[in-house]
Amino acid sequence: MKITRLYTGDDGESHFEDIEIPLHDAGEVGRLSEIHPVTGIIFRENDADYNYDWHPAPRRQYIIMLDSEIEIEVGDGTKKRFRGGDVFLAEDTTGRGHKTRNVTDIPRRSILVTLD
Repeated sequence: MKITRLYTGDDGESHFEDIEIPLHDAGEVGRLSEIHPVTGIIFRENDADYNYDWHPAPRRQYIIMLDSEIEIEVGDGTKKRFRGGDVFLAEDTTGRGHKTRNVTDIPRRSILVTLD
């Protein structure tokens, strides 16, 4: 399963990287990854006009988009959109961080799975 990782590079700026979560055949239940240790889960809702200027991620966390659509911009100006069903790993906990904005006219619901 391919997901996007958001990380801080040696330049102090946030960057995107596609990573592969390996899956193995688990028979009738489908394909599964190995267990990833986590520390918590947070349910989140943002208003439709959500627009958060430069900020680092508050902790390492997977973000699972339930609905709506956001655009994230990183330090080199690259922008990437995430919508319901997408998963990304936010690890840019230092440096300038990234910008996030909701690009739809509906509130965004997501789940944050904390790693530390």
